[in-house]
Amino acid sequence: MNSSNKKDIAVFGGGCFWCTEAIFERLGGVLSVESGYAGGSAENPNYENVSSGHSGHAEVIKIEFDSEKISYEDLLTVFFFTHDPTTLNRQGADIGAQYRSLIFYTDKEQQSKAEEFIKRLEDEKAYSNPIVTEVKPLEKFYPAEAYHQKYYKNNKDAPYCQIVIAPKLDKLEKRFSALLNNK
Repeated sequence: MNSSNKKDIAVFGGGCFWCTEAIFERLGGVLSVESGYAGGSAENPNYENVSSGHSGHAEVIKIEFDSEKISYEDLLTVFFFTHDPTTLNRQGADIGAQYRSLIFYTDKEQQSKAEEFIKRLEDEKAYSNPIVTEVKPLEKFYPAEAYHQKYYKNNKDAPYCQIVIAPKLDKLEKRFSALLNNK
């Protein structure tokens, strides 16, 4: 069966969604990236209640990708390379459970691949500290407010974008040039 342009979904939380969105939208085979919230108990969360830490949600991105052009394993590789999966409830200067490291799986195959990927990193002692990334089923994804979408693209000159996001993109381009979108 030929399933050209097969669309799959991956949902990751790797700190600030502005950073992770900017990273994953540069990858070939990624069809769309949407910033949002997941993993908490509050219905219809917004930035204010997620930022407060009271909603239980984390800042996440939902990636729609063509699995014939980029694999879920490639997405996991980029995810683990572009954030610190060993810091609990923190990424850089962003502190709180809303910035925790998370993989939300959409099916048992993604769960298995994510758990095996983490085990392999641990067996290889890829990090000097234990990996604290949570692997959980995706129950509900809530899109973030419009001003958070494509934040880097729309605000490249903002200090946060220059100081935090741009260096991450440089690192991505050096390490994963073969995976980048060549449009």
